[in-house]
Amino acid sequence: MSEKKRILLIDNEEGLCRMMEAVLQDNGYSVKSYTRSYQAVEDFKAGDWDLVITDIKMPGMDGLEVLQRIKEKQQIPVIMITAYATVEMSIQALRRGAYDMLTKPFEPEELLYRVRNALTQTELIEENRELKEELAGKFRFENIIGASAGLKDVLEKVGKISVRDTSVLITGESGTGKELIAQAIHFNSPRKGKRFVAINCGALPESILEGELFGYRKGAFTGAKENRQGLLEAADGGTLFLDEVGNLPMNVQKTLLRFLQEQEFMRLGDTKPTKVDVRVVSATNADLKQAVKSGFFREDLYYRLNVVNIHLPPLRERRTDIPLLAAHFIAVQNSKFGTRVKGLDHDALAAVTHYDWPGNIRQMKNVIEASMAMESGEYLTFPVLSQFIEVPDAGMTLAGEETGEGDYSAAMARFEAEYLKGLLNRCGWNVEGAARDAGMNMATMYRKIKKYSLRKE
Repeated sequence: MSEKKRILLIDNEEGLCRMMEAVLQDNGYSVKSYTRSYQAVEDFKAGDWDLVITDIKMPGMDGLEVLQRIKEKQQIPVIMITAYATVEMSIQALRRGAYDMLTKPFEPEELLYRVRNALTQTELIEENRELKEELAGKFRFENIIGASAGLKDVLEKVGKISVRDTSVLITGESGTGKELIAQAIHFNSPRKGKRFVAINCGALPESILEGELFGYRKGAFTGAKENRQGLLEAADGGTLFLDEVGNLPMNVQKTLLRFLQEQEFMRLGDTKPTKVDVRVVSATNADLKQAVKSGFFREDLYYRLNVVNIHLPPLRERRTDIPLLAAHFIAVQNSKFGTRVKGLDHDALAAVTHYDWPGNIRQMKNVIEASMAMESGEYLTFPVLSQFIEVPDAGMTLAGEETGEGDYSAAMARFEAEYLKGLLNRCGWNVEGAARDAGMNMATMYRKIKKYSLRKE
């Protein structure tokens, strides 16, 4: 093991306690043993442990009380040892949160087997916690790239409605980041500990979509060979994101409306309703008001989904965000492939800033990735970039140059200052992490912080 797992061991039989301690230490574990439960619990509160092994029958504080006090402090596995195992005692211990029961007498191999299993659970719990924290951190508002007035208005609205359990309809062109905003709503809401489940309503045929959303019972239709949980049940306690909701067939719209009204639905082939607690966030690039007028979308469902509307402006309406997004995508590719591309040269930066990006952020991400695969220099150049987007000849001006706000160097300095400020904020002002993401050394990062007088806000 690269790092010894720490085990707290409690048994009032000193001989057995020392034997278990020796076996565990010989197999690479760090063990601290006690014959008095009170002292063990006090030391547990002050330490950092991976597993507790405790006898049940002990004078003073017995093993069940030890279990209760440990679970109040930390959710780690507890193995209970007893010489008098009964069904009632085992059930009581397991109900209180014991991971396993070990009956005396036992062989060292059995002890080691139970310990390994328990510690595997510890690792899985820790990995799951770290993944959840990493995922939630990814969708903090400060990690959404951009400084334009349009994006700031969106994030301000998202911040207000995330904590309110209302339905949200996100509108905007394809590629503007509607799912990213839906995830930000979820991970900044009280539901963040539960699942975020997404489905593209336009990607599945009608015959499959209904079963995917609501689930079905065995025998509900040809091919339904077993009960199937739908996405609404999978999202219980969390958020269901319906992308391209305008593509929902009429019969599915009717079932969804009933759910939004009653918080219950019927599986296909079922005879009783299923109740769940789910927040619905939906998105569309279509004009749902026109779809209502044309009879393709239910008006009552439209108003149920559109309690709060968030409109994402296209990238051509937030051009000041384009250099920041380009720098972000370059940094991501540098980190992923170990490349050292420093940015875009003058003509390439002018080109991406002036281009209308019909595919919005999604298109821009793909273009930067493709350009970096083809570029051999330190900067992405106009000739390489122009292979992937139709842009005018080089020689365009950067935003700010044509309005007399400064020359190319000044424009690049403004861009670099904004980029580094955003990067430092996203890294919580961890300068080492920001320098690594930017592909520069620490000394350079500190020099630029001083040059641009950057401060933590």
